[in-house]
Amino acid sequence: MSLHIPFDNTFARLPGAFFTAQAPQPVAEPQLLAFNADLARLLGIEAGDVAERTQVFSGNRLPEGATPLAQLYSGHQFGQYNPQLGDGRAVLLGEVVGTDGVRRDIQLKGAGRTAYSRGGDGRAWLGPVLREYVVSEAMHALGIPTTRALAAVATGEPVYRQEGALPGAVLTRVAASHLRVGTFQVFAARGDLASLRRLTDYAIARHYPGVEGPMGLLSAVRDAQARLVAQWMSVGFIHGVMNTDNSAISGETIDYGPCAFMDVFHPQTVFSSIDRNGRYAYDRQAEIAVWNLAQLASALIQQMQDREAAVEQATEIVHAMPDLIEAEWLARFRAKLALSDAREGDRDLIEDLLRRMTAGQADFTNTFRALGSDRARDQFIDPAAYEGWEAAWLARRDGLPMPGPMIAAANPVFIPRNHRVEQMIAAAVAGDYAPFHRMNAVLSRPYDDQPEADDLTRSPLPSEVVEATFCGT
Repeated sequence: MSLHIPFDNTFARLPGAFFTAQAPQPVAEPQLLAFNADLARLLGIEAGDVAERTQVFSGNRLPEGATPLAQLYSGHQFGQYNPQLGDGRAVLLGEVVGTDGVRRDIQLKGAGRTAYSRGGDGRAWLGPVLREYVVSEAMHALGIPTTRALAAVATGEPVYRQEGALPGAVLTRVAASHLRVGTFQVFAARGDLASLRRLTDYAIARHYPGVEGPMGLLSAVRDAQARLVAQWMSVGFIHGVMNTDNSAISGETIDYGPCAFMDVFHPQTVFSSIDRNGRYAYDRQAEIAVWNLAQLASALIQQMQDREAAVEQATEIVHAMPDLIEAEWLARFRAKLALSDAREGDRDLIEDLLRRMTAGQADFTNTFRALGSDRARDQFIDPAAYEGWEAAWLARRDGLPMPGPMIAAANPVFIPRNHRVEQMIAAAVAGDYAPFHRMNAVLSRPYDDQPEADDLTRSPLPSEVVEATFCGT
């Protein structure tokens, strides 16, 4: 059976101001490293043979029905506005409507130079491609909205970074769409109100049918982003680059560059090598999500006839976001503590545990998974710090069902730990992809005990600690 992708491309039918037509650049010696057969079935793709997949997902052959393009957007990067960004190393092949009725983009990341490359080579090296494949699929398995990975292909060509020559690769990324806050910002900044209105109507029809007008869209994006950031925090995830061009209006996690999951808990944890001032630290993600929404509001307001009324309405929508994030955060952490009802004092109980975890250098994931057992005490330098909190927790849970099943349902055993991801990348660069495939298999069932994979639950040894992560461009 030949490879067939049932494209139905709506973005490509928008005016040319939204994108530049752009075919992916062929590569020398493509090798298929991974193909997500389950996701392909969901997308309604007839997968074909390995040779066909290799050619299509490397960018060497355009599948029938594709309308390749690079999208235009701008954005705030670490708080500074960049008036034109766009897909500098990605080509959108098109869209499909899956067997679940959901429309999704299929994009090649690392597909070569585009009109928006700004001097870059438009390529990706193997490490970030494998990182995004593993982490995005792990996020999906954790139940957190995310872009997904359909395929990874080695190009057989080197790319050059500060470290020197590195093996090149292409990731096939699947997303509800690639519309970002920055997609709206670029047209607002240019005063192109016709394109801004067209984009607003398109985004509503695609993601939030039924909402009314720009402020309805703003409210819907707010709600989706509030849920998302609370979910990130509930699993110890740090995005690393919450720029407005990395903020998807669909409410999906997008762009797994210098992202990371915490091992030892500390609220000010930063991994990104380029986040020198901690703007995107773990405990600032909620604040930044609100800031990003305010930038979307500023863009959307430009198309409103009654600007004064629009500013008042948008301000009310944005100012409601912190309370929404707080409510989502409390709901997630109550579930992590096996609290099936809401009571006064729950936030204090949660924050007390987090403070003790910080002081006791406790592993975030392992502590929550082990609550109620001796293994939780073992996560702390001084077990007495946990025991003091546990007594208050058990008193709060008096009369509630046994916590075991609830703890297991809300707290994963497995996350893509930084040191394991780095070890996996190092092995792949040396030609050994077994750790990559093993991580994908284990992380596809993050809430299940898998004794044969206990080594993947271990916090890093001092010599294994990853101090910084990199975006790979």
